Amino acid sequence: MKTPPQTAFVFDLDGTLVDSVYQHVLAWQEALESEGIVLSVWRIHRRIGMSGSLMMNILLRESGVAIDDARAERMRQRHAEAYTRRAATIRPLPGARELVAYLSEAGIPWAIATSGRMETAGPVIESLGVDLAGVPVVTRDQVRYAKPDPDLFLAAAERLGARIENVTVVGDAVWDMLAARRAHALGIGLLSGGYARDELERAGAYRVFDDPADLLWHIDEVGGRC
Repeated sequence: MKTPPQTAFVFDLDGTLVDSVYQHVLAWQEALESEGIVLSVWRIHRRIGMSGSLMMNILLRESGVAIDDARAERMRQRHAEAYTRRAATIRPLPGARELVAYLSEAGIPWAIATSGRMETAGPVIESLGVDLAGVPVVTRDQVRYAKPDPDLFLAAAERLGARIENVTVVGDAVWDMLAARRAHALGIGLLSGGYARDELERAGAYRVFDDPADLLWHIDEVGGRC
């Protein structure tokens, strides 16, 4: 009998494996205000998880402020600096270390794909105890477009040597679920980034869990078996 293809998992980072969404929100608020752009925190939160450049375009459109490339790059750098100052407060989400350890020990392939750049994502990934030499990590620096485009997840599947149809994407934002749908992958939503269950389901999540610990408790239900 032919063995069915094994499921591979691709994880978003912020709000999915590490509790860093609100540090990003405050860092973007600081970066925007450094250029005299004042926006409510909730508006920024709703865009976290998508490409930084796309997020800036949307936020600036909402604020009615025009921006050139030089100003956008200044804000990107100020966000990175402000986020780095807050990085010491970031912790793995409950069950995150245990979840990735389980997958590794079970021989189930997995990768990380984040809209963040390596300058901000790298130190946070290290807090998970992940061996970067053994686990594919795809960041914004390595693809043409980030979420909600599918490029990050397609690149992660390629590096895992997996067909995208056999990949399960785990993310906390509607942007993760939209990108997973566009890539033709299954999507699992986590509530740990601040989006509601119905929002994640409408964006394409076929299952929604509280956090990595809850997902690990139900891992056999979503193809995570040895």
